Amino acid sequence: MTDKPYRAAIIGLGMIGGADQVSADNLGQRVENLDGTHAAAYQKHPRIQLVAGASRDAGRRARFSARTSARTYPDWRDMIEQESLDIVSVATYAPQHAEIAIACALRGIRAIYCEKPIATNLADAERMLAACAQHQTLLVINHQRRFNANYRRLQRAIATGELGELISAHVQWPSGRLGNVGTHAFDALLMLTRRRCQAISATLDLAGKPDCRGESFHDPGGWGTFRLDGGMMATIHAPDYGKMPFQIEINGSNARAIVKGMAVTLDYADGHTDSWSLPADGISGMDRATAEMVAHLDQASPFPYAAEEAVQVLAAIVGFHASHARNAAWTTLPLTGDDRKIEITSG
Repeated sequence: MTDKPYRAAIIGLGMIGGADQVSADNLGQRVENLDGTHAAAYQKHPRIQLVAGASRDAGRRARFSARTSARTYPDWRDMIEQESLDIVSVATYAPQHAEIAIACALRGIRAIYCEKPIATNLADAERMLAACAQHQTLLVINHQRRFNANYRRLQRAIATGELGELISAHVQWPSGRLGNVGTHAFDALLMLTRRRCQAISATLDLAGKPDCRGESFHDPGGWGTFRLDGGMMATIHAPDYGKMPFQIEINGSNARAIVKGMAVTLDYADGHTDSWSLPADGISGMDRATAEMVAHLDQASPFPYAAEEAVQVLAAIVGFHASHARNAAWTTLPLTGDDRKIEITSG
C-alpha cells in the first residue's frame, strides 16, 4: 500500500464536473441534491490533489478556480499536455467523450472517470475501450448506482437467490431522455440482475419535448420491452412528460424488490416486508467510485465495474431507436449493419 498522492483534473466544469451551481440553475437542479460531483469527490479524498480543470466557458473556469484553487485552461488539450496527471474526469457533453478519453489514454493517464452515456454511438464506445485497454488505462463510467451501498446489497441478495428465480422487471422514470437519464435506469437493471439485453421491442415518444441541454440535442423517452438473458422480460415506461417517480421493480418467485431512488423494499411471498432506507454513511456514489479508483491505482484491489458494461447499456439505447424505426419490431442484440451507425443525440 502506498501513500502517494494522485493528481487529478476535470474536463467540463459544469454542474456534475465542477459542482457549478450556476450551471445547475440552468438545468433546474441543485448541486447538493446530486449523488456527488467530480470536484467534490476529488476534494474529499485525502490521496487526491485536484490540480487543474478545463472549460471553454470563462465563467465556469473562474468559479472553479475560486472554489478549488486549481489551475484552469480554456482548452483541454493544453491541460493534458502541460499537466502531469494520474486521473482525468471527462464531464463534457456526450459527443466529446470518445475524443477526450482516447486522447487521455494516449497520454498515459492512468484513470479516466467519464460521464454517461459512454458515447453517442457504438463505434466510438468501442474505440474508447480499445484505447484504454491498449494503454492500461482504467475507464470508469459514472453510472453512480453501481457504487451505491443499497444497490450493491440488492445485487448480492438477487445473486444469492433472495428473490428466487427472476421472472420479470419494470423500469420507469418521468423525464424521457433515454440517453441521458435512461442510461442510469438501464444500467441499474442490468447491474442488479447481472443479465444482458438480448432483444428489444420499443416505441419512442415523439412529443418533441425540448432538451434542457440545448437545441442541438434531441433525446426522447419512450416505451418498450426487453428480453434479458434466460428469457426474463422487462418493461420500460419513460414518456417525455411522465408524472411517475423513478422506480425499478424486479419480480422473483419468492419476492419482489422495489427500488425508489436509492431506497429498497423487499416484499416476500409469505407476506413480510423488509425495507432498506437511504444509506446513512454519507458516502456518495461518486465518493465510493473515487475511493475504488484509488485502490485500483494502488494495485490494492481490482475495480468492480467493467466499462464494457456501459457499452452494453448504450447498445440497449441504440436498440431502442432501431426497434422504433421498424415499428417496434423485435430487434436483437448485438446490433449489426446500419443499426450500429445510429447516433444518440444525447447531451
